[in-house]
Amino acid sequence: MGRSPLAVTSVELRDFRNYERTRLELADGLTVLAGPNGAGKTNLLEAVFFGCTARSPRTANDRELVRHGSKVARVTAATLEDGGAEHLIEVGFEPGEAKTVKIDGASVENLSTSPARPLVSVFLPERLELIKGAPGPRRAHLDHLVAALWPARAETRARYSRTLAQRNALLGRIRAGVASTGSLDVWDAELARNGVALMQDRAEATTLLAPSFAERARELGLSGDVALSYRPRSPARDAASLVAELAGRRAADLDRGFTAHGPHRDDLRLTHADRALRNFGSQGQQRVALLALLFAERDLLMVERGRPPLMLLDDVMSELDPARRDLLAGFLCGGGQALLTTTDLAHVPGAEHGAPGVVEVAEGALGGAEVREAA
Repeated sequence: MGRSPLAVTSVELRDFRNYERTRLELADGLTVLAGPNGAGKTNLLEAVFFGCTARSPRTANDRELVRHGSKVARVTAATLEDGGAEHLIEVGFEPGEAKTVKIDGASVENLSTSPARPLVSVFLPERLELIKGAPGPRRAHLDHLVAALWPARAETRARYSRTLAQRNALLGRIRAGVASTGSLDVWDAELARNGVALMQDRAEATTLLAPSFAERARELGLSGDVALSYRPRSPARDAASLVAELAGRRAADLDRGFTAHGPHRDDLRLTHADRALRNFGSQGQQRVALLALLFAERDLLMVERGRPPLMLLDDVMSELDPARRDLLAGFLCGGGQALLTTTDLAHVPGAEHGAPGVVEVAEGALGGAEVREAA
């Protein structure tokens, strides 16, 4: 069977977290990283994500990625298209310097829009904040999904963010008496134009995602009515309406010194029995909701792009009952690539008998490559 489009064939780490240098080969289907706590399994997932996206799913401080005593952390990901074309993505970070990103040896500024970048999705315990935390990460997550579904629309969010920053800067100049209030008109029109387009993209993605989210949540054990809905701050359906809303709030924005209304205040709401999982869900329910969201996104990307994301899953089996483990293993083996960590192979159906593939991470070794703990 041929590889999925833009499969990740290998990832090489240098001075990343507790790894001095190692190489991980990834096959089609499910690969299991097995080993004790503290061996570096989660660090490997993080490195794969970093190599595919140029950002960490665990921290906003890239200094944490550099191995103790080293100067630069580097991850190189090799990918393969369905037609046989190979690509090499190199991401490096040195504290105090700009992050470097190269594709096939050429520097790029924005990895997210490159056709050579594979789609990737990650489940980590830290990512439960996506369900139970503030709206900001959910907005960003939804925007990343929009970009994965429709790459040409990725620039909409960037244009909106740049315009918002310009409007906020202008509010500051008006408050300082060095600009006139009327100068906001141009920025209001631009903000509204991009804002309405952004809201439409988010609404469309959520509408497509919601049915699969509800189905996956029920399959994984979240019984009852489960729903996903987009909650825009503005009811505007066109740019003129949003311009009017901004104008009506202009005095308040000048008092605050920033723009308090618009798509940058939206939310993605996840509910169970009509109650927000963020506020009323148990830890277990929130965990299932996050898994359901990620698998629903995989379902949608399979349909819209014909390209399932590489799934990175950290210790998801330990808190599931045997029936749910079998179900999840079926999801993972049903298409695309997946990389899963565990401390106990008995928790992964089939792993003890040689399928799926298993990579041992223990006692400073990974597939024969030397791995050294940070001092």
